[in-house]
Amino acid sequence: MAWKKIKIGDSEFEVSSSQTWLVVAAALFIVVVVTVAMSFYTIDANENGVILRFGKYNKTTYPGLHLKFPWGIDKLYTVRVDYQWKEEFGFRTERPGVKTIYSKTQYNDESWMLTGDLNIADVQWIVQYKIKDPVKFLFKVRGQSGTIRNVAEAAMRFVVGDRSFNEVLQTDRREVALQAKDYMQETLDEYDLGVNIELVQLITVQPPEPVFDSFNEVNRAKQEQETAINEANQAYNKEIFRAQGEAERLIQEASGYGIDRTNRASGDAQLFTSVFNEYQKAREVTRQRLYLETMETVMKNVEEKILIDKEVKSLVPLLNLGGKGVAK
Repeated sequence: MAWKKIKIGDSEFEVSSSQTWLVVAAALFIVVVVTVAMSFYTIDANENGVILRFGKYNKTTYPGLHLKFPWGIDKLYTVRVDYQWKEEFGFRTERPGVKTIYSKTQYNDESWMLTGDLNIADVQWIVQYKIKDPVKFLFKVRGQSGTIRNVAEAAMRFVVGDRSFNEVLQTDRREVALQAKDYMQETLDEYDLGVNIELVQLITVQPPEPVFDSFNEVNRAKQEQETAINEANQAYNKEIFRAQGEAERLIQEASGYGIDRTNRASGDAQLFTSVFNEYQKAREVTRQRLYLETMETVMKNVEEKILIDKEVKSLVPLLNLGGKGVAK
């Protein structure tokens, strides 16, 4: 039996020819196993696989089990395309959960921005995006995350710089986020980065921390001023409406009184005219009737009535001035 010396590292071994074949077979078996293991790969449910063959793009594979050339001929890159990526600006989340823990580090270089009215706003916001084209995302731009962050900062500063501090703080927050999102998408499409901006959301907009207390004092003073103005306007409106109502009531009463007096005068005039016309038809009878009606009205109001003969010359002897017994 022939023996051969083989060297493994710094050690030498003597093996027979049959053992040599066993070693070679074991080595070939290991190579085959490794080759087979390197030839298969799995893509998860939310991923895409990008295959480079000799450094050039070959194909994109989707979730499942796939085969590729081993030993560096094909190189695999996996990209999470169904994952919602997020970038935070002005703050960092250390541990998300029910009680989210945020980093205490200040990121003023990201969040402090100059508004259109030359004030400084502390703006904290997030950007959420998805990768829509893994090939472009991998090979069109270097430093994808840094590029997205730079574009996001530029977009937000551009939009905030066109508005006043109060507009960014209160009235135009939604418009600011939407306009920044559109500006980011347009710029990243020009870069051909292969991402889709899903959401831009303003988390906090406030004055910088050094002037935060002073800003709150100013707001409280403005609120107190508005409260005082509203109370004064309320009292003013109350008095004005009361005076207007009183004036309207007096005008209505005067108008009613005028109408009443006019109607009464018109009726009296018509009555007098009708009586006068009747008087013209029968003067003596009308005179007598008027005299009787007048006497009837007058006599109703007299409790004690004395009737005397028109021929009596003197009344004194007949009147009992000291008592109630009167000749009737």
